[in-house]
Amino acid sequence: MQEPKKITWRKPHRMRGRWSGTAQKGATLAFGTIGLKCVEGGEITARQIEAARKAMTHSVQRGGKIWIRIFPHTAVTKKAAEVPMGAGKGSLEYFATVLKRGAVIFEMGGLSHDKAREALRLAAHKLPLKTKIVTAIDFSTDTDA
Repeated sequence: MQEPKKITWRKPHRMRGRWSGTAQKGATLAFGTIGLKCVEGGEITARQIEAARKAMTHSVQRGGKIWIRIFPHTAVTKKAAEVPMGAGKGSLEYFATVLKRGAVIFEMGGLSHDKAREALRLAAHKLPLKTKIVTAIDFSTDTDA
């Protein structure tokens, strides 16, 4: 699972108000020819990213190349069950990342279109957000002379 080597703040704010709006950076394909883009904003945990990555890798039998475009930087805390109000913030539970609508989560390259599409479909089932599969426009196949 992914987690930061070093964190600046041990117990940061969740930034749940930042889910709204559209992604300004990371909204287009940069490395691969096909990718998975989120349609709604939300939070994805490191476990969910790892589950999706495993599903994709298993589907393509370690073929092609996979790029993970997000990283879980935010530490999320949780208080124990039946703890009274007050007494400070809970202990660190997991790492997550906040995604805005339109951010690219995964990219794939070096595979046939059908295999990559199927792998991304399987990965999308592991994520809590609505997603869509996007492809890069390939101008090299045009034969306009």
